[in-house]
Amino acid sequence: MKSIALDLGCGANPKNPFGAEVVYGIDIREDIGNNIHKADLVVEPIPFPDNYFDFITAHDFIEHIPRVIYMPQRKNPFVDLMSEIWRVLKIGGKFYSHTPAFPHMAAFSDPTHVNIITESTFPMYFDDVHRWGS
Repeated sequence: MKSIALDLGCGANPKNPFGAEVVYGIDIREDIGNNIHKADLVVEPIPFPDNYFDFITAHDFIEHIPRVIYMPQRKNPFVDLMSEIWRVLKIGGKFYSHTPAFPHMAAFSDPTHVNIITESTFPMYFDDVHRWGS
């Protein structure tokens, strides 16, 4: 069985750090082709079936997903996205996120960073969290 990966917010080039045999991407722009699907993950689910991916990556992406929006009802896009990642990730699958975190200044340097991540954010959603860098 082939390993399958998904890169969230991939732009034109999905990343594949786990060396999966099949790689898909999701980006907010129009469908770019090459297994890249258009979706606005602030308001839309991940457009794949349950338990589909061995690996999911999010490189400099989740800090762009707001914690709360009103449209007109209240939604929690970040929590919804974490639930979606769990839904499409196979049991035993791996999720890798590279994101600037507080107190590092990169968390604040880009005005599109609407969700400031801290070291305590990921343990709320995942049980095996590793921190790299300083």
